[in-house]
Amino acid sequence: MKKFADLNEQQILALAISLEEEHGRIYADYAAGLGADYPATAKIFTEMAQEENEHRRWLIDLFRQKFGDHIPLIRRQDVSGFVRHEPIWFVRPLGLDRVRQQAEAIELETRNFYRSALTRASDAEVRKLIGDLIVAEDRHLGIAQHISEVELTPGARSAEEQAARRAFVLQYVQPGLTGLIDGSVSTLAPIFAAAFATHNTWQTFLVGLAASVGAGISMAFAEALADDGQISGRGNPWIRGAVTGLMTALGGLGHTLPYLISNFWTATSIAIAVVFVELWIIAGIRARFMETRFLRAALEVVVGGLLVFVVGILIGSA
Repeated sequence: MKKFADLNEQQILALAISLEEEHGRIYADYAAGLGADYPATAKIFTEMAQEENEHRRWLIDLFRQKFGDHIPLIRRQDVSGFVRHEPIWFVRPLGLDRVRQQAEAIELETRNFYRSALTRASDAEVRKLIGDLIVAEDRHLGIAQHISEVELTPGARSAEEQAARRAFVLQYVQPGLTGLIDGSVSTLAPIFAAAFATHNTWQTFLVGLAASVGAGISMAFAEALADDGQISGRGNPWIRGAVTGLMTALGGLGHTLPYLISNFWTATSIAIAVVFVELWIIAGIRARFMETRFLRAALEVVVGGLLVFVVGILIGSA
């Protein structure tokens, strides 16, 4: 995976072509899924899909003029900093609010991409086209923010509230949740393996402390270095890294601290209870902020965590 800062003008144009093609197909799928229940919004997405295809043709024409007929395949997943968008477009029936939120996120990310690309482009024609595309993406972002109002849905919220919530989720909830999951789940096996192998609460506490702090430091740097936030809109990378690292350490310390109690079975019983509470809290946060059904979140987090927990006990008891 390459950093955006390492791309040259040719690669930036190739990536832009790929993004515009992907977005055009996504919006066409939105239109197909919303046509029966929300015809006005479906028409908007049809027009947006056509515009994205027109943008792709502009980019291809300029690319061929500057660099020839071969366009290298560079996709969002090949460049760090892009957010993975959940493929909701094949779900039927489509929910209008979720579609609006995802379309808004796509347009915001694309606008940020073009703004970053403008700072790296030196060719006059490339800069002109990127500037035109920024204007187009600004208009699309405004459309995405007001799609609910087109349908007069009672639950429509203001653009400012949506922007604030999106920024909060991207900058704090997502990295914090990632850290909490990693800290809570990944430390289960070493902590409980040490506990049942030694039956020594102090040694178990030291293992848990080392695993939690070590995981926190590792996750902090991994998150901070993975995305500079320019394209994704996820904010300052070091703040995200600090949030991720802190929540990772706290996730592991939650079921480590009970081993400060000298009685092994008392400490273990409390630690197990803490694990159950941690996993259900994580499932609840995912359901609340990440728009995941609670049962699905519980299945992914609680069941996965319990499997790691059992593995730790089995290894420690061997």
